[in-house]
Amino acid sequence: MMYKRLLSAALLTLSAVPASADDHGCGNVTIADMNWNSASLIANIDQFILEHGYGCDAELVPGDTMPTGTSMIEKGEPDIAPEFWSNSMREGLQRGIDEGRIRYAGQAFVEGGEEGFWVPKYMVDQHPELKTISGVKANADLFPHPEDPSKAAFYGCPAGWSCQITSENNFKALDLADSGFEIVDPGSGAGLAGSIAKAYEREEAWFGYYWAPTAVLGKYEMVKVDFETGTDVEHYKSCITSDECITSKATMYPAADVETVVTERFAKRAPEAMTYIENRGFTNDQMNGLLAWMEDNQADGEYAMINFLINHEDIWTQWVPNDVASKVKDAL
Repeated sequence: MMYKRLLSAALLTLSAVPASADDHGCGNVTIADMNWNSASLIANIDQFILEHGYGCDAELVPGDTMPTGTSMIEKGEPDIAPEFWSNSMREGLQRGIDEGRIRYAGQAFVEGGEEGFWVPKYMVDQHPELKTISGVKANADLFPHPEDPSKAAFYGCPAGWSCQITSENNFKALDLADSGFEIVDPGSGAGLAGSIAKAYEREEAWFGYYWAPTAVLGKYEMVKVDFETGTDVEHYKSCITSDECITSKATMYPAADVETVVTERFAKRAPEAMTYIENRGFTNDQMNGLLAWMEDNQADGEYAMINFLINHEDIWTQWVPNDVASKVKDAL
């Protein structure tokens, strides 16, 4: 009886071993597991698919934007940074590309990161004019300040974040103060998210800055306010993003580049795995929903990866050939 148990355990162990790394010439692959939910989820998905679908010996390593980018450029490791907000390190990344050390490998978020000023959908349902900034300004009395009802509240980005600069420059450029609005500092990212959750649970007014993909916009249906200005990408980059911007003019936020960065060594060594990386990408609605699920279930990147691969075959099977998809399903 003991022999049968040991044999069963051995067979189970063998069945869990990925195909030889030589199957696709993939070898050892290191993947940056960044310290926020969406990046950790994508890193775990990449690890599982590369290991079980392409025979890579894939390993997750801790990561964060600046240190990971610098290490990839200077040391050639890790091999993959699945979710890289590249505008934060554009010059350094370009140097790495010019020197033949790294390359971009497709979009982690196919629509780019999304930023803007938002109001709850239930408010727009009652007051359709709130879809535009002129409608918000004309109805400033609908957004009472929590500490002074004689003023209107605009929830800004937490102090010290780069979005504090952009949101305050757009606040000034839109002349929101002239309409009675005052910026509310939420104190932290959690405070800003909490202010939306509190408003939604009570169906109260809310107007402020937020971004996607995030769990908040996955759980709460918000409407992005149209500035009625269009998007001036050059002015946004040269002035709105600068704390020295004096003559700012309002502009909608351009989509933020959120890309996957890989080393040239990996791209050349594992072309089939590289094709998967180039094909893999999420819409903001898809990721918003996944992040909301992670928050509701207190799930880490690994647990969320299993949920995703089991329940969202319609998404990930589009990224890989049928034979690879079969191997991944067998591994699950």
